[in-house]
Amino acid sequence: MKIKVLLAIIGISALMGATGCVSTVGGGKTAGVPLIRDTFTARYQRPLDQVFEASKEVVRQMGVLNTESTLYDQTNSVRTVQGKINQRTVWIRIEAVEPQLTEVSVQARTPGGVSDVDLLHEIDKQIAVKLATK
Repeated sequence: MKIKVLLAIIGISALMGATGCVSTVGGGKTAGVPLIRDTFTARYQRPLDQVFEASKEVVRQMGVLNTESTLYDQTNSVRTVQGKINQRTVWIRIEAVEPQLTEVSVQARTPGGVSDVDLLHEIDKQIAVKLATK
């Protein structure tokens, strides 16, 4: 009995030690399980503004849009979108690689800090559909 209790305590401690802070594509930090894939990146042959608007529309249709922002650096601007979809927090980073080529990074985490890869791919597909209809 003592061994089972000791093993349970060790297991819970190991699980708690495995969680920590992870960086988001929006530039912030959140609690989560590190060292697991939680980001999907795609490129579109569209200007930054079109992809940004499509990303916002997708988050609004699938859930709730919480914030949108523009981060400036020396070479170009980076747009970010954050929202909640199916009780998952979603971050989208939209960055112009060239004037007509835009890179989109989508990241999603559950309330427990685990990634949701299926949701990442669904968001990416919906952004592509929005861009195809424009």
